[in-house]
Amino acid sequence: MRPAPTILHLDMDAFFAAAEQASKPSLRGKPVIVGGLGPRGVVSTASYEARRFGVHSAMPMAQARRLCPNGAYLAGRYALYRTVSEQVMALLRELSPLVEPLSLDEAFVDLEAGGAASDESSARAAGERLRAEVRAVTGLSASVGLAGSKMLAKIASEQAKPDGLVLIPTGTERELLAPMTVRTLPGVGPATGDHLRRAGITTVGELAEAGEDELVRIVGKSHGAGLYRMALGLDDRPVVAERDAKSVSVEDTFDVDLHDRLRIQYEVARLADRCTARLRASGHSGRTIVIKVRRYDFSTLTRSETLRGPTDDPAVVREAAARLLEAVDTTGGVRLLGVGVSGLADYTQEDLFAQAAGAEVGEEGVGEPECAEAAEPEPGAPEAPAAARRWIPGNDVRHVVHGPGWVQGSGVGRVTVRFEDPQSAPGRVRTFLVDDPDLEPSEPLPLVSVPPPGPGGPEEPSGGVPAPSRARSAAGGA
Repeated sequence: MRPAPTILHLDMDAFFAAAEQASKPSLRGKPVIVGGLGPRGVVSTASYEARRFGVHSAMPMAQARRLCPNGAYLAGRYALYRTVSEQVMALLRELSPLVEPLSLDEAFVDLEAGGAASDESSARAAGERLRAEVRAVTGLSASVGLAGSKMLAKIASEQAKPDGLVLIPTGTERELLAPMTVRTLPGVGPATGDHLRRAGITTVGELAEAGEDELVRIVGKSHGAGLYRMALGLDDRPVVAERDAKSVSVEDTFDVDLHDRLRIQYEVARLADRCTARLRASGHSGRTIVIKVRRYDFSTLTRSETLRGPTDDPAVVREAAARLLEAVDTTGGVRLLGVGVSGLADYTQEDLFAQAAGAEVGEEGVGEPECAEAAEPEPGAPEAPAAARRWIPGNDVRHVVHGPGWVQGSGVGRVTVRFEDPQSAPGRVRTFLVDDPDLEPSEPLPLVSVPPPGPGGPEEPSGGVPAPSRARSAAGGA
């Protein structure tokens, strides 16, 4: 635990949905839901407007549609989200060399390591400056938590949402935590929460009063000791700058179970190419190729093959994945396929001879529930056959006459497009034949067209989604 609140946790607000609102003027202020659009899709992110209807992440998309029938349902554009994430992470690294990304939209920062802050006042100033810079560069809002530990900084950023800053002054941690539900603490999920509730413990204050011995009796030695420390506000985990990737993988969930063996083989080859594109983009190669097959009955099989050296060659990954698929029984249908590469290295063994001989093959069969629908294809992945090409809601297009726009929907041989861009007013809607030669898919446009502000301070960018800024102290209100 630090003597000053110099650990910062940044969390972008409703990131995917906010990025869609920023790039689509007609959706600003309206409920937007991003996720898998098929019958088995789930919600990745819901805008705050959609959350008022009860929509939240990890909810089945069908349930979200029932709760919010008039929302905008989009498939998501992960290339855009990664670009914006890289801009945000670059701003964090200007603050400190110790930045620990947790996902595309959140990270811890050690402000002391970079000299950005050493006390409460300088930490608050650094946090407010960062929020202004994130808005200026991306057009999006972020919430910031500041505290003397990672656990408390993350709790503070949750309290700050949306678009705020909460600082937990040193010495107030136990007072702040006491009335909070035990589910606030990291590692306390539904099962642990249930155990504690049956023991009469529902708040963090009650956890601290129970004592370490009682918590060990209820939830076990290691978990009980950790819970007691967290209830006291104690967390000595450092901010770790680099989190080495252990594997790279992609997967697709299909709207209808696949039965055709040739189609399954095609999908595995396509996933192998997407996986290799992601592998190369990360600057890695890998030795172990893995395929994942979730069957009609929700049972999941994995097969793996370890090569004699690391590779980032699409042909090698494709061939290995095809060999692994030969050992899988797909009778009855397949609902999900995935391809991954593990055993990562930062170099490539060029001469692999397809790497079939002496391969080490592993197998695992595990039943698990369906949880998500796959993201869009990676850059460089092969296009599906023309007959299978779809105009996906939310994706970018460009028309020879009307310019940039995005797909609102398609069906019965038609595609509906709204023509607008991040800096325009809400645009007009037009409908075309799905094979109109003047209409083509395009890359996402930048959310903000103005350059970052100079030393005089950030300006409100065009194309952003304005929201009032709030700075609060967890100990004393506004």
